[in-house]
Amino acid sequence: MTLAALEISGYRSVRRIRFPLRQLTVLVGGNGVGKTNLYRSLELLQAIAKGTVANELAREGGLASVFWAGGKNLTEDGSFAPLYRTDGYRAYEGNRLALEATFDEMDGFADGPRYRAELGFAPKGSAAFPNEVQVKSELLDMHHRGKTVSLMERKGNIAWARDAEGRREVADEDLLPSEPALARLAGRSEIARMRDTILGWRFFHGFRSDIDSALRRPSPAITAPSLASDGSNLGAVFATLRHIRQDTVDLDAAVADAFPGVELVVPPAGEFATFGLRYPEMPKRVFAPHELSDGTLQFLALAGALMSYRLPPFIALNEPETSLHPSLLPILARMIVKAAERSQIWVVTHDRELANAIAEGSGVLPREVVRGDNGTWLEGLGQLGEFIDD
Repeated sequence: MTLAALEISGYRSVRRIRFPLRQLTVLVGGNGVGKTNLYRSLELLQAIAKGTVANELAREGGLASVFWAGGKNLTEDGSFAPLYRTDGYRAYEGNRLALEATFDEMDGFADGPRYRAELGFAPKGSAAFPNEVQVKSELLDMHHRGKTVSLMERKGNIAWARDAEGRREVADEDLLPSEPALARLAGRSEIARMRDTILGWRFFHGFRSDIDSALRRPSPAITAPSLASDGSNLGAVFATLRHIRQDTVDLDAAVADAFPGVELVVPPAGEFATFGLRYPEMPKRVFAPHELSDGTLQFLALAGALMSYRLPPFIALNEPETSLHPSLLPILARMIVKAAERSQIWVVTHDRELANAIAEGSGVLPREVVRGDNGTWLEGLGQLGEFIDD
């Protein structure tokens, strides 16, 4: 399933926004406009699918630290007033964080499924930790032949789902307040497919390149069809391409374009898999990962992320230009455009040169992220959640 639209309400700099995603989406903007908050919202959706969203938000300082707190939406008594969406749903502001993902067509349904979760504080006087996230509601549905088909719904500690005959039944009535039903009910096929889709997303937001970085260490020699988010299996990714798939044409070409005359060396793997670079001025010596510069290592990690044998269905890149020399940005752009033929790609960047290079190679218009009194927004986005120039 391809992610077709994302809606966020009440998260940090985001008051409420809904926007479409394409096979390749590029968001560009300066510091402090909220680009990372848009990116981070997808990570929170994945944390819901994992069942770890309470831990993720606790690491951000708890709910009180992440709620939208701007705008002019206070009522006379100082409380937050709800915002109303065009489809009648309430998008709570100030005391609710809502995330919604809509997907494309699935299994013959006219429209794809939609998953929505609303998170908030525990009610006063309840037996709960004061700043721990509470899952207030969840909804998984889809439209079919003009009707909305509910696949799963959760309110409070009770969740309903469809039985084998498609009838609504109580699936769980003992959910913990911080426990997402999407993770808890993953034994049911329709819910499992949604959860597995979200769990398949891969996020790359800056690889560590210090002396203790996982990129600088050999990785266990295990077939690696795709790169781990921290790059810890980069050696195995390269070894899989070179020795298992015996196809490194694109990878070798990218390295040659980035570093003229340099050869990527991937020796046969024993217990561990590693790699190195051979420079033309020192042909008898291979430089190991711990000897490479930060920028070189960053580029090789991005090559592993975008050229691995089996790409994840969705890849999100947050400021991939970090540590790269400007001369490498056109090559990175070509790798991103090529990867979008095999995976849905979302790029968040503040580098307009990279955004323009991607646009030149793909025809995809970068979307400018801006911030005003009503929070983070995308230029050209209409209030109904579509870009005016589409």
